[in-house]
Amino acid sequence: MAVNRTPVLKRCRSLNLDPIYLGIDKKSNRKAKNAGRKISEYGMQLREKQKAKFIYGVLEKPFRNYYKKAEKQKGMTGENLMVMLELRLDNVIFRMGLARTRREARQIVDHKHVLVNGKCINIPSYLVKAGDVIEIREKSKSSARYKEILEATNGRLVPEWLEADSEALKGTVKAIPTRDIIDVPVDEMLIVELYSK
Repeated sequence: MAVNRTPVLKRCRSLNLDPIYLGIDKKSNRKAKNAGRKISEYGMQLREKQKAKFIYGVLEKPFRNYYKKAEKQKGMTGENLMVMLELRLDNVIFRMGLARTRREARQIVDHKHVLVNGKCINIPSYLVKAGDVIEIREKSKSSARYKEILEATNGRLVPEWLEADSEALKGTVKAIPTRDIIDVPVDEMLIVELYSK
């Protein structure tokens, strides 16, 4: 399996991204090397795509597949793409506060700790639907890891389209999110422009 091993803070600097969107509260004091340099239109489009891929932890090929699916759906392609990325199982686990970062959420799903509607799902890219009940399996609930995670994510706001019960380590997808409630600093229109060339 391909893994992106770039140091997180270094990547955040180069993409001009606040690490808080990844669930990391560290700050980098260094300045990006290309700060102050003018970026071409193509450079801006590419940066937005790389930002979206980096935030959600998706590599190029799956990202392109999401884009193709988003194009076929009704409505705006860019919005469809962002909604699909937001509905990934690893992202939903992160949003519910059951993981500190999306990478950790991905690992939790990979290690078969997650049940969707009572069924064990170990595919991080699984797309959840409205009404799905997501929970950590009974065997894993007593693990000290989840106590630490809940302490770390205690103050994190759960988006309005999700309902989370941190005591029972479970939550429900109340509705499909709309683009305006997805708080990710990505201009999806630039991604659409890039792919439609």
